[in-house]
Amino acid sequence: MNLDDYKDVFEPFEKLIEIEIFGEKRGVPENNSLLRCFQFLSIESVSRGDLCWNGDCLNCQVWLAQDSGKEKGVISCRTKVAEGMRIVRMTKEIEELLNDRGTDSTREDDSEREFPIR
Repeated sequence: MNLDDYKDVFEPFEKLIEIEIFGEKRGVPENNSLLRCFQFLSIESVSRGDLCWNGDCLNCQVWLAQDSGKEKGVISCRTKVAEGMRIVRMTKEIEELLNDRGTDSTREDDSEREFPIR
């Protein structure tokens, strides 16, 4: 897969920033929602997932670790990604979509991908 074929899907970005998903560091595009970042990691499966993309279904909810030690639930389609975000839980829908990459690849060498999740 050539990422240039999908450039109109993502908000403009100049670099990848680092977030953590279940303890695994991942590079995702700045200036995008978390859901778009998940799509960046697994373009085909997230694109065809049962997601509304506007916050109505809650299928894309994830929980972020906070400095206080508590978790904060957010809807990933309405939450902008930030450097250092730590995702500690997610809905079964998102977890399955990220694990079901099939032949997805936004990188030339798929061996660099750390998923599957858990």
